[in-house]
Amino acid sequence: MPTAPPRSRPRGARRDRPPKPTFRENAWYWAKAILFILILRAFIGEPYRIPSESMEDTLLVGDFLIVSKLHWGPRTPATVGVPFTGVYLPGVRLPQVRLPGFTEPQRGDVAVFNYPAGVDVVRGEIPASVPIERRAPYIKRLMAMPGDTMAVLDKVLHINGRPVPLAPTMKQRWRVIATGDARPNARQLDEVGVQLLEGSDRREGSGFASPRQYDVFATPPEVEALEALPLVGRVEPYILDEGSVDPTYGANPDHVAPRVVPAAGMTVALTGATLPIYAEAITRHEGRQLALGPDGGVLVDGRPATTYTFRQDYYMAMGDFRDNSVDSRYWGFVPHSHLIGKATITFLSFKAEPPFVRLGRFFRPIP
Repeated sequence: MPTAPPRSRPRGARRDRPPKPTFRENAWYWAKAILFILILRAFIGEPYRIPSESMEDTLLVGDFLIVSKLHWGPRTPATVGVPFTGVYLPGVRLPQVRLPGFTEPQRGDVAVFNYPAGVDVVRGEIPASVPIERRAPYIKRLMAMPGDTMAVLDKVLHINGRPVPLAPTMKQRWRVIATGDARPNARQLDEVGVQLLEGSDRREGSGFASPRQYDVFATPPEVEALEALPLVGRVEPYILDEGSVDPTYGANPDHVAPRVVPAAGMTVALTGATLPIYAEAITRHEGRQLALGPDGGVLVDGRPATTYTFRQDYYMAMGDFRDNSVDSRYWGFVPHSHLIGKATITFLSFKAEPPFVRLGRFFRPIP
């Protein structure tokens, strides 16, 4: 028996549409997406934006970075809070552990870490009760490793007795001594990339014939280009007087006395010379109580002690813009527990003036 031909769809008729997802299905989709992002940020990598000039010229204001947490091992969360905000339950603490990474921190790595000191210029006093992961992230370069002996002598970093010169992308303040009473104009200085410090123009001595001098911020290659300009006699590092002390931190960044960076298992003597160097690490980061006994000796957790053995590794971190960075020269050691991850790549970069985008810095490895 013949069958009837299929009925054709009239012109203009709407095709059957798939059913719209329900509210429950939408909610489940977004919950999975947020969970994936949280796991990615907590255990794989996280984006950061450079807000200040302390890492110039390696990193510029407006650079967006990927910080790998896989390199040194991610930390499990220690607090419970609202995702992507600073809101958390202050009375709830989870046991925090660091999962295995595939490498250890190396000298020269650019690290993001939670601010370790008890005083911040912007935020003021930071209570020790603030969880590590809820402290502000900082980015600096690890310059001294656990067990290293470091010092800053006349502005030059020394590691284990050897001077460490500035890398090509590192910047500091220099003093320029002119050949006479004139200096290169603004265009010439801009062409070689140096930044003139306003108000630094003066004469080296008394008298009209004294050579002119002024200060600039520059990298080592920029200094070489500056020295080749007419009217430039010599360029030398600008070094603070030894008696010049920062009033907030009580430190001089151009003169840091030699000290051994603590390593896990390292024992130090507790003396009048070592206590100013290690006291904050022992109390704030190791969780011990220090006090002076009735006989003038040191008490650790109420018991007399002449030595202390550290429980974790520490690092000395410095900004690449040496004269525009508040770092370990001011507030001391960075504990291993505060490390967030290694800065690996710049994936975007924007600036405030046209053309607003630095295309040459897109997807650029961080040296």
